[in-house]
Amino acid sequence: MSDPLILIPARLAATRLPEKPLADILGEPMIVHVWRRAIESGVGPVVVCTDTPAVVAAIEAAGGLAVMTRPDHPSGSDRLAEALAVIDPEGRHDVVVNVQGDLPTIDPAVIAAAVTPLADKAVDIATLCAEIVREEERTEPSVVKLVGSPITPTRLRALYFTRATAPWGEGPLYHHIGLYAYRRRALERFVSLPPSPLEQREKLEQLRALEAGLRIDAVLVTDVPLGVDTPDDLDRARAVMAARRLN
Repeated sequence: MSDPLILIPARLAATRLPEKPLADILGEPMIVHVWRRAIESGVGPVVVCTDTPAVVAAIEAAGGLAVMTRPDHPSGSDRLAEALAVIDPEGRHDVVVNVQGDLPTIDPAVIAAAVTPLADKAVDIATLCAEIVREEERTEPSVVKLVGSPITPTRLRALYFTRATAPWGEGPLYHHIGLYAYRRRALERFVSLPPSPLEQREKLEQLRALEAGLRIDAVLVTDVPLGVDTPDDLDRARAVMAARRLN
């Protein structure tokens, strides 16, 4: 890995929390908090890619870099690929880290950890997972499970992703955390592929990569970052950030 780049996709078209990236948290838009966490990770340059001029303006006001992308992308990965071609047409950055724009409380060390499996040349995509500790999450379809084969005590090779309770039997279940570090060639191949059968069935984009033979490894971390999808999530994020500021 010679030169990783962090890209943060952000769009306003969220049904449960309209204009989500611009939601106020302690006087700043949420997307600015995510950008700060990414900068603090020390992984590499950080660029926000969006379809909304107001998001560009918010990031630039904070001293960051943002680029406009088309509004009709079917996924965040497609938005990343367009932004990457604009930002780095020469191909200097060989690793692209995708940090979701709705994770304002994420630990910067977690972002840095996501890149580490790519030191293994056999790995195409790296991601994160955490052991499920709440019983109700074991059967909750919104909690995506990673089924993997342990490589080290803190790293698994992903064999499948599912909304079902899996694998069967005694042992831990792992909650997949949707933060990805791609080799550039893997991202370019991924977005060139059509949606795969299992991807369409489970509604999980990462299955397209597995079905195409790309290897995904996951780093095991201790907690799941708070994703902001609803007004209640936003209130929780505000409380967490306020408590951190007080401490």
